[in-house]
Amino acid sequence: MAPNDSADTNGTAATAATGAGRRKAVRYIVPVAVAGVAAATIGLVPALASSGDPDLPEITAQELIEKIAASDTEQLSGTVKISTDLGIPSMGGLAGSLVPDAGGKDGASADPQTKLTELVSGTHTLRVAADGPDKQRVSVLDQASEYSVIHNGDQVWAYDSKSNEVYHAEQSAADHAKRGERPAAPEGVPTTPKALAEQALKAADGSTSVTVDGTARVAGRDAYRLVLKPEQSGSTIGSITVAVDAENGVPLKFTLQPSSGGKAAVDAGFTSVDFKKPAASSFAFTPPKGAKVTEADEAGGHGKAEAEKAKGGLSAFEGTNVIGKGWNTIAEIKAPGGAALPSKDSADVPAEAQQFLDALGDKVTGKFGSGTVFKTRLVNALMTDDGRVYVGAVTKDALVKAADNAG
Repeated sequence: MAPNDSADTNGTAATAATGAGRRKAVRYIVPVAVAGVAAATIGLVPALASSGDPDLPEITAQELIEKIAASDTEQLSGTVKISTDLGIPSMGGLAGSLVPDAGGKDGASADPQTKLTELVSGTHTLRVAADGPDKQRVSVLDQASEYSVIHNGDQVWAYDSKSNEVYHAEQSAADHAKRGERPAAPEGVPTTPKALAEQALKAADGSTSVTVDGTARVAGRDAYRLVLKPEQSGSTIGSITVAVDAENGVPLKFTLQPSSGGKAAVDAGFTSVDFKKPAASSFAFTPPKGAKVTEADEAGGHGKAEAEKAKGGLSAFEGTNVIGKGWNTIAEIKAPGGAALPSKDSADVPAEAQQFLDALGDKVTGKFGSGTVFKTRLVNALMTDDGRVYVGAVTKDALVKAADNAG
């Protein structure tokens, strides 16, 4: 594949809609999400295919992004392989300790809010299907079990075949938000290349070089390669490559390379895909005989009780201040009244959770005082001893500088 000249020489910019709503920090862990990822300067140099790749018509980066935005494909089914290497331990065994409602006698082990967070580490195979905005299914396949989330109209079902437990919600996420409860299905946990690509293309502010870098074959489909690279220093993101279906504009593969090099931090792509209408049975679900069924309202009530017990922990954080812009965006979160974070000697911190945090942390000092930087290959967080958190897809030095400047 022949790379194009940098988009910087063209000076053309495209702006996409900003932002999804922010969530409060999860107790004891820093959310692993790309904060403030932006697409910006759009190159006008067309793609050129080398001899081993599909020979497709020339297209500019501007035209390719417009093609993604204009895609009206709402029906598909297929298999997605997603590999995530953020440099953190597997979340599977820690979910019960780190996240309220993660299971146990009072929780719901089939709760999507908990189960799908396991996708932040390791390699997983997903079977997906969609038929418009009201019918979707995602199944995470394991060697001897399967976990599925089925959305059909106002019904959301989740089933864990390993534990034979079912999670059910009838109300929409908006209804739950009005009542101060969690939505039935998780937000901000992308499970397809399209969802990941949309996050990376949310905003354009001049901080990104965007080019078309040749063509590829993905899941038997011809595709163009859209490449985003930050122009700012200090980001932990090296580049994002999105393989876009040449016919319908659907992102087929998403690859995020960290600036530190090595294997991709996130690599998600279809291994097979069909754009025909899925069978109606794909979105039908009846709880198996003998399965334990937990209603969303029951799990929500348990979550409130856990939140009360968590006062003074990270779940009590509120009031987010955004520092910087583009790829170097840092979120500053302050604890009410400057409450300090739970210490390693605190009886309120589960041993597994403390082990997880200690494996990631580096002690740092600066004008701000002292604190600990928790590292992944992508998102880093500085937790100060006086109860502030600085988090972003930036380096340790960038976090310390932001804390120093914040006073």
